[in-house]
Amino acid sequence: VPKQELPELLRQIYAYWGDLVTRVGLMVQSRVFVRPIEVVSMKWTDLRPDDGVWVIPEEDMKGEEGERKPHVVPLPPRVWQIIELLRPLNGEHVYVFASMDNPKKPISTNALLFALYRVGYRGRMTTHGFRAVASTILNESGLWHKDAVERQLAHKEKDEVRGAYNRAEHFEERKRMMQWWSDYLDDLVPLDL
Repeated sequence: VPKQELPELLRQIYAYWGDLVTRVGLMVQSRVFVRPIEVVSMKWTDLRPDDGVWVIPEEDMKGEEGERKPHVVPLPPRVWQIIELLRPLNGEHVYVFASMDNPKKPISTNALLFALYRVGYRGRMTTHGFRAVASTILNESGLWHKDAVERQLAHKEKDEVRGAYNRAEHFEERKRMMQWWSDYLDDLVPLDL
């Protein structure tokens, strides 16, 4: 969706009448903008609250075997609050977004996608689309280095030579950027937890 439609989309997600796991999944997806499969595969053991990060293991990352590496995602306090909504429901399971049908597995990415359909966004928004919305707004803000945005999206450097030498993670900037993004979304539509 274009950024002008983001507030209404957030209102629809926050008011989603379906199950809590799916609603929280959409809220997290909108705030961390990693790939949807990475969100639904989030494990409680991957969360590092003392460090304020979620470490996505290399086996859960996109890419060829041997090319993948863990992805460290800074999580602002608001995201931690949202995730904690699921602890009473799924805290004893491996997955934060454990399926109600089979708690040993995560929900599918289609659960998030179909929820967007149910709130009126079929053909207009996908869960993967949060990545594009966030990237567009962050880049247009002029506040963040484009490499920090790309690193947060876990995109590989297209220039192979530059990629071979540039190992910068832009972690401190990404922490500030993720806090800014969370605040930006809260300013658009306040989230009352």
